[in-house]
Amino acid sequence: MSVVTVTQINKYIGIILKNDCNLSNVMIKGEISDLVNHFASGHCYFTLKDDKSSIKAVMFASDVKRLNFTLENGMSVVVSGRTAVFERDGIYQIHVKDIIADGKGKQMTALEKLKKRLSEEGIFDKAHKQSVPEMPEKIGVVTSSDGAAVQDIINVISRRYPIGEIYIVNTFVQGVNAPDSICNGIAKAENAGCDVIIVGRGGGSKEDLNAFDTEKVAYAIYNCKVPIISAVGHEIDFTIADLVADLRAPTPSAAAEIAVPSLHTLYDRIDILAKRSENAFERYTDKLKNQLNRKIAEIDLLNPLKILMRGYSITCKDGVPVKSAEEISEGENVEIRFGKGGAKAEIISKW
Repeated sequence: MSVVTVTQINKYIGIILKNDCNLSNVMIKGEISDLVNHFASGHCYFTLKDDKSSIKAVMFASDVKRLNFTLENGMSVVVSGRTAVFERDGIYQIHVKDIIADGKGKQMTALEKLKKRLSEEGIFDKAHKQSVPEMPEKIGVVTSSDGAAVQDIINVISRRYPIGEIYIVNTFVQGVNAPDSICNGIAKAENAGCDVIIVGRGGGSKEDLNAFDTEKVAYAIYNCKVPIISAVGHEIDFTIADLVADLRAPTPSAAAEIAVPSLHTLYDRIDILAKRSENAFERYTDKLKNQLNRKIAEIDLLNPLKILMRGYSITCKDGVPVKSAEEISEGENVEIRFGKGGAKAEIISKW
C-alpha cells in the first residue's frame, strides 16, 4: 500500500464524485440555513438541511445573478447542481447551478406561528418593559462560562464599572437541554438579588440560537421581575428572546455597556452636581444677605438719631421726652437733644 498526501486523497475523492453520473447532476430539496452572502465575490454559501441531515452548498456569483428572488434563511428550496470536494478542508459540498423556491421551511413556519401567538398574548408589549437601573450593584450574566461572550462581558464591566459585582450563571446555550438551562439560570440570577440580568451568547448558526426562540425562554424572561438585557449572537441575529427582553443589545459587549454606566461619566456627573450645589449655595447666601440688608435699612429708617440728623430735636424734662406743650410750664428748665450734641433751655413762653 502506497502512502499518499492529504491533498492527493482529497483530489482522488473529488475525481470519483465528478465522474459519478448519479452525483454530477442532482436535485435536492431542503431548507436553507446559515446563509452568507459574500459581497466581495458575489458568491452565496449556505447549508441545505432536512429534519435529520445537512450538507454544505455554494452558489457562485455568475449563477446567483440569474436568480429572480432573494435567498433567505428558513426558505424551502429545490437546488440543482453537482457534488464536489473542497480540497483545502476536505469536505464535500453541492455546487448549486439553479434554485427553485418551494415556500417557507417547516422551522420558519413554526417560528412565525410562535411569534404570532406570543405577540397576541401580549408578552412583546412595551407596557411590560422594565427600566435598567442607572447604578446596579449586582449584574447577573446568564450564559456559558466557556464561551467568548462571558469574557467580553466581564472585560467591559470591569473596565467601565469596577464597583459592580458580576454574578455569572453557567448555562447551556445550545442543544436540547439549553432552554431549561437558560430558564433555570434566569431564576437563579433573580433569586440571587441581581439588579439587572444579561442573557445571551456569542454568534453561531441559526440552529445554534434555537434555544432563544423557544416559548419556555420567552416566558422565563417575561416573568422575571428583574430587568433583562438580551444579547444573542451578532447584530444581524434576532430571536424571540430579543423581542421579550426589556432591552435588546446587538452583541454581548454592547449588553455590558448598556447594563452599567462608565465611571468617567459618573465622575463627570459628580463634578456637575458639586458645581450646581456650590452655585445654589451662593445664590441662597446672596438672597439671605439681600434680605438682611433690607431689614437693616428698614431699622435704620426708624433710628431716632437719623431723624435728628435731618434737623429735628427732642425736648426732655427730667429725662422724659416732652410730647405736648401741656407737659411743661413757663420758667421750667428742659434738655434739648440735637443730631449732634444737646443744650439746656428755660421755657420763656409756650403756645
